[in-house]
Amino acid sequence: MNEQHIVKIATDLDLQEKQVRAAAQLLDDDATVPFIARYRKEVTGGLGEVNIITIRDQLEYLRTLDKRREAILKSLEDQGKLTDELEAKVLGAETLASLEDIYLPYRPKRRTRGMMAKEKGLEPLAEKIFKQEDMDVAAEAAAFVDPEKGVKDIDDALAGARDIIAEWINEDGDARAELRDLFARKAVIRSKVMKDKEEEGLKYKDYYEWEESAARAPSHRVLAIRRGTDEGFLNFHILPDEEEAIAMVERRFVLNDDSATEQVRLAVTDSYKRLLSSSMETEIRLECKKRADEEAIKVFAENLRNLLLASPLGQKAVLAIDPGYRTGCKVVCLDPQGKLLHNDTIFPVQPHNRTEEATDTLKSLVDRFHVDAIAIGNGTGGRETETFCKNIDFGRQVAVMMVNESGASVYSASEVAREEFPDFDVTVRGSVSIGRRLMDPLAELVKIDPKSIGVGQYQHDVDQKALKRSLDDIVSSCVNAVGVEVNTASKELLRYVSGLSDRLAGNIVLHRNENGAFRSRHSLMNVPGMGPKTFEQAAGFLRVGGAENPLDASAVHPESYAVVEEMAHDLNCTVTDLMNDSGQRDRIDLKKYVTDTVGMPTLTDIMGELAKPGRDPREQFELFTFTEGVNDMSDLEVGMKLPGVVTNVTAFGAFVDIGVHQDGLVHVSELTDRFVRNPHDVVKVNQKVTVSIMDVDLKRNRISLSMREKPFEARNEPRPEKKERKKKTGGKQPPVQQRDTVKSSKNPFFNALKDWKP
Repeated sequence: MNEQHIVKIATDLDLQEKQVRAAAQLLDDDATVPFIARYRKEVTGGLGEVNIITIRDQLEYLRTLDKRREAILKSLEDQGKLTDELEAKVLGAETLASLEDIYLPYRPKRRTRGMMAKEKGLEPLAEKIFKQEDMDVAAEAAAFVDPEKGVKDIDDALAGARDIIAEWINEDGDARAELRDLFARKAVIRSKVMKDKEEEGLKYKDYYEWEESAARAPSHRVLAIRRGTDEGFLNFHILPDEEEAIAMVERRFVLNDDSATEQVRLAVTDSYKRLLSSSMETEIRLECKKRADEEAIKVFAENLRNLLLASPLGQKAVLAIDPGYRTGCKVVCLDPQGKLLHNDTIFPVQPHNRTEEATDTLKSLVDRFHVDAIAIGNGTGGRETETFCKNIDFGRQVAVMMVNESGASVYSASEVAREEFPDFDVTVRGSVSIGRRLMDPLAELVKIDPKSIGVGQYQHDVDQKALKRSLDDIVSSCVNAVGVEVNTASKELLRYVSGLSDRLAGNIVLHRNENGAFRSRHSLMNVPGMGPKTFEQAAGFLRVGGAENPLDASAVHPESYAVVEEMAHDLNCTVTDLMNDSGQRDRIDLKKYVTDTVGMPTLTDIMGELAKPGRDPREQFELFTFTEGVNDMSDLEVGMKLPGVVTNVTAFGAFVDIGVHQDGLVHVSELTDRFVRNPHDVVKVNQKVTVSIMDVDLKRNRISLSMREKPFEARNEPRPEKKERKKKTGGKQPPVQQRDTVKSSKNPFFNALKDWKP
C-alpha cells in the first residue's frame, strides 16, 4: 500500500488517513463495498458506500498513474536521457496529462517538420533565434544555406528554424499547462451541419448553428452533438478565442522586439495553429466527453437505484396480462412466490372484442387461483385492457394496476428466461416478468440488462466499461440493502449478493433444488465453493426464513450472534424474547458490550435489527391509477391536471407516464416554482406526481408537462428567475464564457427529446 496515495485521497475527500487506509486494506483483501459499509463501520470510522467506491476508484487511478510513471522512467533510461532533474519531474507529476507533457519531448514519434529541419543542420540557427539576442537574423540564416542539404535560401533556413522552435514550444510543459487551463475555462463548442445534410439530419436541427461554453455545457447536449457528428450530420470544434490563445503563448516565449523576436512570434503562431490547438482540442474533447459520460452515468445510476427500490406488492397471488390487439392479451397466473401456475389468451379489445368470453375467463382464473391483484403491462393496448378489467365484478376486491413493462421483452427472449421456462414462448415469459415485477421489482429487474430498462440517458454513447461498473455497483448496493431470501431467490438475484460469484450463486440454487431448503445460514457452508471468506462476505445479506435461530432471518451478521446471545443471557430471556419485547431491549446497556472488535455502530445496528428483523428498506406499496377516459394523446387538452408516474429523470427534466402510451416531458424549468439545478433534487423514478398539460404536438408525438403550481404558459409575466437575472445584468447577456447558451437556431427546451433515445 502506497502511503502517498492514502494521504492524497484523504486530503481530496476530506477524510482521516486511518479511514482511507482501513478501507484500502479491506478492498485489497477482496472485501466488497456493501460488506465494508455495513459490517466494518468500526474499522473505517463509518464510511458509507459512496466514499468507499470513491476510494476504490481513486486508488485504481493512482495505481494506473504509477504504472505509467514506471514505464516512462524505463523508456527515458533506455534512451539514455534520464537525469535527476527529469526523474524528479516525472515522480512529481500528479495527473496523467502532466506526466504525458513531461514525456512528450522524449516520446518516439513519426518524422516531423522539426526533425527534418534538424537533419538539415538548422538546430543551431533555431537556438540562436530562440534566445532572441541582438543579431542580424538574415546574416545568421545565410550561413546555413546549403542546397545540398535542402536549404535553398535564407527564407528556407528561417522556415526550418521556425519549425524547430514551433516544436519546442509545443513540447514545453508549462506552456501546455497554461494553455490547457485556458481551454478548460474559455473554450467554446461550435457545431455546424454537414453540407447537404440539412434535411436528412433534422433531429439535430437545434445544433446546426450552435455555440456554447464547453465548461458549462450540460451532458445531454455534449452527447447529442457527438452523436450527431458520429452519424455524419454535424461537425464540431472546441476552441477558445484564437487571438487570446496565441497571445498567451507569446507572453511566455516572445521576449524582445527585434528581428529574432519576429521569427519567434511567427513560430508561436505556427505552433499554436498547427500543433498546440489540435493537441489541446483533442484533450478537451476527451475531457468534455468524460465529464458528460460521468454525468449521464450518474443520472442513469440514480434512476436505476430508484427503480430497483420501488415498492413491492409482496407475496400475493397475481394475474398478469401482456396486452395486445391483433394477437390478443397473454394471461398468466402466479402464486405468491412467483411460480407460474397457468397461462391463457384472451381477446377483450379491438379488433376481436370477445369481451364476454374474456370476462368469463378472467373471473374464473381470479376465483380459481385466489388472485389478489391484476398486473397489466403499459404497452400497446394497456389502458384499454385496464379499463376492461376494472369494469369486471369479481365478487371481491381485486386491485388492477398498470406495470411499466420496459425490458420485459428483452427478458423473455433471454437465455435466463429460456432456462427458467423452456416449454413456453416469449409471450408467456413476458407476462410472467410483468407479474413478478409488480410483486418484487428488484428480484425481477436484476435479470435484465440495466441498459434495456429504459431509465438511461445516452447510455449507448458513454464509456461502456464505466457504465457497467457503475450500474453493477448500484444493483449490488440495492440487492444487499434489501437482503435476499436464500430459499426463494433466483440465481440472477443471488449473484449480486456480497461475495457471491455467478458460479457460486448457481451452486446455491442447485444445492437447494437437490437437498431442499436451507435450514440455517451455517448450512450454506455445505455448498460447493462456499469458503469461510466468502461466507463472511455474504452471510449478513442472506436471509433464512423459518430457521431455528431467528437471527438467521435478520441482517445481524453471524459473527455478532454471540453478542446478542450474551445480551439475552444477561436479561435471563431468549433471543426471540429480545426481538418480540421492546421492554426487554430497553433494559440493554450497549456500553457493556463494546469490545475491541464490536463498537457502538455495530451494536446500534444490532438493536435496530432486533426491533425490526429483516426489515425491508423499500417504501410501502401504494395503489396508483391513471385518469379514467384519458387513454390516448388525442384525449389530452391544454390545462388538464393528471396523475402520472415518473419513468425517467434526465439532466434537462423528467419524463412522466400519464397513461397515453407516450411519456410527457417536464422540463427542469417546470418542475417547481423555485429554481432547480438538479432534477433529482425534486423528482425520482417511480414517484407519483400531478402534472398539467402545457402543450400537445400530435405530429411529433410530444407532450409538454408542468409540475408548477401555475405553469409558465398560463402566466403573462416573465418567470421570477428571469426577472432577477435582468435586474442583475441590466438586461444584457453575459459574455460567451460565462453563460450556458450563446447562440442556437432556437431554444431546445421542448425539443430536448428529439435526439434522446433510451
